[in-house]
Amino acid sequence: MTTQKQLLESVPKRLFIGGEWRHSSSGATFPVHDPATGAVLCEIADGSIADGAAALDAAVAAQASWAKVSPRDRSELLRTAYEMLVARTEDFALLMTLEMGKPLAEARGEVAYGAEFFRWFAEEAVRVHGRYAVAPNGATRLVTMKQPVGPVLAITPWNFPLAMGTRKIGPAIAAGCTTVVKPAHETPLTMLALAGLLEEAGVPAGVVNVVTTTHSSEVSGPIIADPRLRKLTFTGSTAVGKRLVAQSADQLLRVSMELGGNAPFIVFEDADVDAAVAGAMLAKMRNIGEACTAANRFYVHESVAEEFATKLAARMGGLTVGKGTKKGVDVGPLITGKARDDVHALVEDAVAAGARAVVGGQIPSGRGNFYPPTVLVDVPSTARVFGEEIFGPVAPITTFRTEAEVVSAANATEYGLVAYVFTRDNARVIRVSEALDFGMVGINQGIVSNPAAPFGGVKHSGFGREGGFEGIEEYLETKYVGIAL
Repeated sequence: MTTQKQLLESVPKRLFIGGEWRHSSSGATFPVHDPATGAVLCEIADGSIADGAAALDAAVAAQASWAKVSPRDRSELLRTAYEMLVARTEDFALLMTLEMGKPLAEARGEVAYGAEFFRWFAEEAVRVHGRYAVAPNGATRLVTMKQPVGPVLAITPWNFPLAMGTRKIGPAIAAGCTTVVKPAHETPLTMLALAGLLEEAGVPAGVVNVVTTTHSSEVSGPIIADPRLRKLTFTGSTAVGKRLVAQSADQLLRVSMELGGNAPFIVFEDADVDAAVAGAMLAKMRNIGEACTAANRFYVHESVAEEFATKLAARMGGLTVGKGTKKGVDVGPLITGKARDDVHALVEDAVAAGARAVVGGQIPSGRGNFYPPTVLVDVPSTARVFGEEIFGPVAPITTFRTEAEVVSAANATEYGLVAYVFTRDNARVIRVSEALDFGMVGINQGIVSNPAAPFGGVKHSGFGREGGFEGIEEYLETKYVGIAL
């Protein structure tokens, strides 16, 4: 079994550009920290504007030849990468836990989830098709074909350092697009390890390029402004996403944005309360609550609110907080000290407004960015915790009386990524699903993410879809050819 020291020594520390591992052109490096202890794990290359330009040059140079590679060959490369990733689950899981903090069990789950995007798009690579039709007047034939959109800039977040990469790289490879990947500077090691795996799997030079940097906007800006780039895909905050969309307008880039969320979790009076609590644990505590899909606002019918809150508090309070590499730990640290302080500020604001912490609610002493699982009851609708994305292990609960009331409250947000609904009334399932203004709805389940389903939101949660049959379309252009007879 690979030790932590051996693993960190084996991970590439340089930029991956044009099939070569390079030092930053400036020679600069930056540290990667363990959020559980604050310790420096290692130093890696800090990419510059020149390095970003070189990565785009490599992607552009490889685009024409990569687009001509047969769908079957692209499929086989992805299948090989999938099998290699699954075989190295323990190494990738440990690496993610070290740099991001999530417990090993969850990190293993992310490897399984992330690898599935390679398998799914390996299967989709050979199913890209157009159509043939006779024009209504019979004089011409109408042919449509799908072609790769071209070089892609993929900007990935720190909270799912593997899966958010495979969810973008997988369809790009399948469609015949080259990519420049810029991972979050908090968690760059997983993406560098993935680049090494793809190189080993046989992905040609220049098809996937990785630039790690602490100067994100400075490096990304010139790439986005370059007319040779044809697509931008980003997962992260709404505020950053808006700036990137504005930058992309000058080149009229194809853009996919997977942005923030403010997910309502609705428990109706007829729900199976135990099932709802189990679902809440998944929807709230997956990834320590650091997920755009995390349940952010709990609306529980007044007739079952006390039972739900009591049982949820018991489950949340029973979780073990600690360093993710330790056996028996359920909840790891938040990504930074600032992130922990921001979460606590939301809790303090809610309590000051009249809410009550049934469990948790205090920053523990000692090292690390830890925050205890927290359940708040009697939360007023005006509290910041209901209007802002929490990104931590805090479950604020309020009550409702009618279906119309709760749907209105759930929709009263600028975000529209995912909503969760627990009910045993099938007619209500249809009514509420249609009425909720969200890109995804989970019915009687606390996880909706699935590589075979289209992931994405509406309103300020972004646009475009990742995964499912729709996922590869984001990387394809439609060309029409009219043939006169």
